[in-house]
Amino acid sequence: MTMPLSVTVCQKIDQAIAKYPAGREQSAVMAALTIVQSERGWLSPESLRDVAAYLNMPPVAVYEVASFYSMYHLKPVGRYVLTLCTNLPCLLQGADKAARHLQEALNIGWSETTADGMFTLLQGECMGACQEAPVLLTNHHRMCCKMTPPQIDALLAQLRAEAAGKERDE
Repeated sequence: MTMPLSVTVCQKIDQAIAKYPAGREQSAVMAALTIVQSERGWLSPESLRDVAAYLNMPPVAVYEVASFYSMYHLKPVGRYVLTLCTNLPCLLQGADKAARHLQEALNIGWSETTADGMFTLLQGECMGACQEAPVLLTNHHRMCCKMTPPQIDALLAQLRAEAAGKERDE
């Protein structure tokens, strides 16, 4: 069982709703899903129902949106979601080598999460930075470019250190 939407989440959703004409609250469904996922880490069935209730939508309509787009997670993911572009331009510039290195370094395959819950590895579609290939996104926000095995190792070390620092602060 999840908690109802937090006050902060509701305020952020209300800001997204305000961008649309009155009576068009449902237009903010993607923003609402992003906001809820950002707070909860993934979109459980309860989270989808919470969004549906808040936007006065049928739950199935919210599920249809969440299940269509790859940026929404309908099952738990790691603290860090690493998405490697595997389209042709990135493959031609080393994404296959980066993929093998990531899978070996993390001891997981595509769409899997490390045993410690730290990393989830996903394949991604074009990220619009072919000149910077191979490209890796961290948590759908931070773009890392020209990712070679040493750069991947440095990124993983940085993320682990960041996570350890956050745990100490909590």
